[in-house]
Amino acid sequence: MNSKEIAKIAFNALDEKKGIDISIIDITEISVIADYFIIAGGNNENQVQAMVDSVDEELSKAGVHANHIEGYRNANWVLMDYSDVIIHVFNQDDRLFYDLERIWRDGKEISADSL
Repeated sequence: MNSKEIAKIAFNALDEKKGIDISIIDITEISVIADYFIIAGGNNENQVQAMVDSVDEELSKAGVHANHIEGYRNANWVLMDYSDVIIHVFNQDDRLFYDLERIWRDGKEISADSL
């Protein structure tokens, strides 16, 4: 499965759980660490964890397993590493504080339709 397909499944799983302002950033031109960053917000700890669970479940069904998931217990900022796709799920306050979209602004923000 290629990184576009992984990103599409992850986006749909986040969207299904009502993720807030889901961003997909293509970083292939500016970094070797991954092809895509996906950044999403949730309103509370339970929603953030539900979003993470949904992504992990849907990708597992597709035969893709995370290399690492960090931050699940606190659910302020959960990082999910799927090699070429890195997913960040934040509570809204932490998302605004860390502002990853600004840090990675040299990447190309794309729509889920273009995946």
